[in-house]
Amino acid sequence: MLDYNVKIGLVAMRRNTTDRPRGTFLTWYSAEQRGKRFVDYIEEHFSSDKVSFVDNKGIGIADLVFDDASAAEVIERFRQEKVDAVMIINCNFGNEEAAADIAKALGKPVLLWAPLDDEYYVDGMRPTDSQCGLFGVSRQMQRMHIPFSHLPCCRVESDEFKEGLESFIRVTCMVKNFTGLRIGQVGARPAPFFSVIWNEGELMERFGVKIIPINFAIIEQRMKTCAETCGEEIAKVADYIKANYKMDDLTPAYVERMATMTVMYKNLFDEFHLDVISAECWTATPVMFDGLAPCTVYGLLNDMGYLISCESDMHCAMTMALLKCATLGEGKPLFGEFTVRHPENKNAELLWHCGPFPLSQKAESGVDSVARLVNQRSWFRGKDGTYTVARMDQESGNYMILPLLCHTTPGPQTHGTYIWGEFDDLQKVEDRLLDGPYIHHFVEMAGDYRREITEFCKYFPNLKVDKI
Repeated sequence: MLDYNVKIGLVAMRRNTTDRPRGTFLTWYSAEQRGKRFVDYIEEHFSSDKVSFVDNKGIGIADLVFDDASAAEVIERFRQEKVDAVMIINCNFGNEEAAADIAKALGKPVLLWAPLDDEYYVDGMRPTDSQCGLFGVSRQMQRMHIPFSHLPCCRVESDEFKEGLESFIRVTCMVKNFTGLRIGQVGARPAPFFSVIWNEGELMERFGVKIIPINFAIIEQRMKTCAETCGEEIAKVADYIKANYKMDDLTPAYVERMATMTVMYKNLFDEFHLDVISAECWTATPVMFDGLAPCTVYGLLNDMGYLISCESDMHCAMTMALLKCATLGEGKPLFGEFTVRHPENKNAELLWHCGPFPLSQKAESGVDSVARLVNQRSWFRGKDGTYTVARMDQESGNYMILPLLCHTTPGPQTHGTYIWGEFDDLQKVEDRLLDGPYIHHFVEMAGDYRREITEFCKYFPNLKVDKI
């Protein structure tokens, strides 16, 4: 399963200079005071149930890293603590050699920050050149081909710092989970869907993605076992469906099987240690299980934290996992495809699919906010708001991800699960999709995560961010 816990290593640094008296240039004292204050502030204000920090206290002189020996100690501590990323803090100028050595040895995402140099003495001297040192550190990172992110020079208490650090934490979660992603492949793609073809070997070679094939013989066997051994859990899911959906006359006969498939897939994630699943749906599942449709099942699982992409779309499965991690596991990705243009708004598009949206993302008001089950498929409009709309895909081995942004807008009621999304210039979006390598399938996540997607791509040279 995806792991949304993030551990950041904090490295407070100063330049390897002689100790100068207080009130002069690049003093140890000023760096020491700043380092303690910054590290304490970060640990106090940004630690949470999902975010923790490992600092370099006790390493170096007065808890400041400044040379090869102290850098080596930091590397050892961070390896033992299994940090997911490193934050370099220039407390007066920093140390470019030590910073790059730490980053290179650990191979984790790196965040550079030079706090605002805001102290000046009446005789013209200043104790810090933190921003100046940032350029030396970044150049050394470039020479050693180490990707990095950076925060603007700002005060640690500022909103700018808060937004930047929280964004980097999200990026760290994305990188952590994307590396070695385990994807279950249930069944084969629908025969007419050449558009979702993918390359298993390339995904393993370039991103370390592991595909675990699960054929429908296994699914059939697990359904039988689940029905025999998971009766209590199946009953709870069935009761949930009955209590939360308004059903037509066809659906009640399928509710128990829908609940069984929900529990079966949940068990499948645990059995094969999967992060996400790419599944065949409407061509095989109804044939195998006497008309059973999995659309609503995928939505129920999404609300439980288990992600399944429709129609064997492997790249969309990866995009779903990526956007889920961008929210530290809090968000619920929607599988909504570009379907039809709005009949009156030239920049609005129907982002729709036949019923896999999670119930928690249902609109709160309106005639199309009532959750209905029509022949087992969910019918309702998604929540209003701002959405990141993204897809990862490839052409001739060139992988890229396109992050877009839309805002919901009123539109005609229709079947299935959907939102009407308004873009700044829908024609440019359509042109970009048609030029490729994209198809109609996209993933929507409430919130704007374009910044995180752009930063994430820095850490995967084989994946480029695409922009309109």
